Amino acid sequence: MSACVPARADSARTEHVHPPHSPPPGGPRRFRVAGADVSASIAVFLIALPLSLGIALATGAPLQAGLVAAAVGGIVAGWLGGCPLQVSGPAAGLTVVTADLIVRYGWRTTCAITVLAGLAQLGLGCLRVARSALAVSPAIVHGMLAGIGVTIAVAQLHIVLGGTPQSSVPDNLRALPAQLASPRPADLAVSVLTLTLLLLWPRVPGRAGRLLGKLPAALIAVAGATVVAALAGLRLPKVDLPSWSSHALATLPEGPVLGLVAAVLTTTLVCSVQSLLGAVAVDKLAAARPGLTGRVKRSDLDRELLGQGAANIVSGSLGGLPIAGVAVRSSANVAAGAVSRNSTMLHGVLVVIATLLLVPALEFIPLAALASLVMAVGLKMVSLNHIRTVTRHREVLVYAVTTCGVVFFGVLEGVALGIAVAVGVALHRLTRTRITHDETEGVHHVHVRGQLTFLAVPRLSRVLHHVPQGADAVVELDGSFMDHAAYETLQDWQRTHNAQGGSVDITGRRPGTRISEPADLDGCRCRPWTPWRNHQCEPPRPAPPRPAPPHGTDRQDAADENADAATGPSGPKGIDGTNGPDGPDGPDGSAGRPVAPGTSGKTGRNGTTGRLDAPNRPNSPNGPSGRELARGISAFQRNTAPLVRGELARLAREGQQPSQLFLTCADSRVVTSMITSSGPGDLFVVRNVGNLVPLPGDKSGDDSVAAAIEYAVDILKVRSITVCGHSGCGAMQALLSAEPGGVQTPLKRWLRHALPSLERMTEDETSRPRLAGRRSADATEQLCLANVVQQLEHLRAHDAVSRALGAGDLELHGMYFHVGEAQAYLLSEDAGDGVFELVLETDLTA
Repeated sequence: MSACVPARADSARTEHVHPPHSPPPGGPRRFRVAGADVSASIAVFLIALPLSLGIALATGAPLQAGLVAAAVGGIVAGWLGGCPLQVSGPAAGLTVVTADLIVRYGWRTTCAITVLAGLAQLGLGCLRVARSALAVSPAIVHGMLAGIGVTIAVAQLHIVLGGTPQSSVPDNLRALPAQLASPRPADLAVSVLTLTLLLLWPRVPGRAGRLLGKLPAALIAVAGATVVAALAGLRLPKVDLPSWSSHALATLPEGPVLGLVAAVLTTTLVCSVQSLLGAVAVDKLAAARPGLTGRVKRSDLDRELLGQGAANIVSGSLGGLPIAGVAVRSSANVAAGAVSRNSTMLHGVLVVIATLLLVPALEFIPLAALASLVMAVGLKMVSLNHIRTVTRHREVLVYAVTTCGVVFFGVLEGVALGIAVAVGVALHRLTRTRITHDETEGVHHVHVRGQLTFLAVPRLSRVLHHVPQGADAVVELDGSFMDHAAYETLQDWQRTHNAQGGSVDITGRRPGTRISEPADLDGCRCRPWTPWRNHQCEPPRPAPPRPAPPHGTDRQDAADENADAATGPSGPKGIDGTNGPDGPDGPDGSAGRPVAPGTSGKTGRNGTTGRLDAPNRPNSPNGPSGRELARGISAFQRNTAPLVRGELARLAREGQQPSQLFLTCADSRVVTSMITSSGPGDLFVVRNVGNLVPLPGDKSGDDSVAAAIEYAVDILKVRSITVCGHSGCGAMQALLSAEPGGVQTPLKRWLRHALPSLERMTEDETSRPRLAGRRSADATEQLCLANVVQQLEHLRAHDAVSRALGAGDLELHGMYFHVGEAQAYLLSEDAGDGVFELVLETDLTA
């Protein structure tokens, strides 16, 4: 039923229809504030009040401007922003920019620039480009914040010592020796006390520490220093809040146009990037807090940009500082238990009340205490954790250049330098390709590490020509990109080398970058599967004459075609056909194929590692096996999940609708999705030891398999059931070697369901199941074939299968997969023949 219906022609008003089975709507919803939001807003207010005054002091703006920005950031940005728990206000990251603007253009023009920056943020929000801001390298962002932190700390150090800061870092550094030589004792004492309380308050031990820790250290440090200064009667500069009647508001900007444009762009850049990164960080904090994920939505970054723009317009118009998301207050808001944007807005209301009622108390605060607080905040912006991170990712040069650029030239100039260096580093990595050549046991290995572009073609050609004519060669590509010039060079050399009697095997490529020249068919041709831990290839050897396969089909080509089909252009089919955990792109994103724990250092022809004996591989979660599992999952999340996420989301919405029940052995070599080229939602798979279907009945039945059959046929309405056996089945080998009597182990009790298959195998040779075109290789293969036919008969005995067969809604198929040949055989439609026909490539297109 529609949510609202048109009013009748004679109706005086529109009739609102509420959903059925629900109470009629009441009156207008009353505004309610959760108790957690109230307590969180008080905690954030106690942090914001001293920080706002300190940041205003550091910029050289009127102290009221910090309070205005804190109130507007809390109310306007908190109400309109897209991150409910982020607290906005005057941020330390804007201190250097704002101080420079005030020195150049004056306070009132700075307010106008703040308004224009807000308008620019509104425009960016309307264009929905917020996500693009996150494309900036983290090394540049962290370097920018570190540079700002250094600038703040050096400037505030002068106030801590009782002096006056200069306009730039070099000037402050030149004046610092003289300031250190003649500090003012009163200012220095208050500053030392403030810093001591700031550092020691969170470290108070015991139960008292847990109780006292609920009060923010910033408030305690400033309040303690203020009380001590008042009681000691120290004469030193203190907060001076002029009357609000004389508060300066924005005016029309005055100054050179290009300078004003650069100022607006710089303010917009810093405000936007800091706010958006802060919103992402708050999302992570909220996700880590139990019970909060379902109550608080993820940030809408475009809306957050709109909210920040509106707040800057209001703040600039009212004579406040520029506004951005503040990490310290936001993290405190989440930690204090906030559950909605009401806490942010209430904190803004509390700031307004404080500015109106607490002015006499605020004027007791020494400026040295505020300067110490802001200096500590600036030093924290130079994060050792960030430095370790960028060093680990080899981006310390970008970080250092950005930091130095911000310190010595300015924020915009420093960011521009950082971007230039980041681009240069990226180009260097793209063009840096290592090509080596070595010979092992008569095989020439050419190893290419890095991206293979036209710039590396001369070196590639030079190394390839070192391979003698007629030699066996392996070219290992450890990179994620190869352009057309490199592709043609490699293809031409491969064709020429093969024509001269040599052999070439190219390994390590991603699926889809296949060199089209045929390689030695007796070598390893299973390229998409080489990253598997268990995979091993024999060392290359001269190709012996090969007998013609049955029906004129090259089984190795068929196996290769099966493998390629699983990772074709349409994406992976059910399993991860990408380069896996130790392929060209490892877990750390670097090129190369590191030797995994639990594997030997010897490499086979395709570049994969050999496997150590099982006893040397611990199975603890933190041991090699656990790490291999984690790497495999990581590779799936990185490579395959993005390709199948849409299809899996559809299946999650619509439910599974498989067309087949596929019953096969639990053997690890039988990969159902690979050999059938199927994907998620195609097969309903049941696996057990020996691909057995117990007969129904109380004594011999097995509820697990019977339940799966009933569910597949009656609930899922599958159209076919396939029983698939395979060569070298361990269950069949155990059945053949079992001795009568003895202890009845779980395996022996389970294999009793295959005893009818053993009896079928003893029938006369003409009626035994067999492969078309050749005899069974051994007794195990003969029993595997007989077992498939026998389990199909067991299937027909199940009521659900019998009914579906009688109604013509179901088909039964028998299949045999030869692991060594990578070849599938299907039981002939005439089940009485018991002949398994070879599946030819031409059959796949029929």
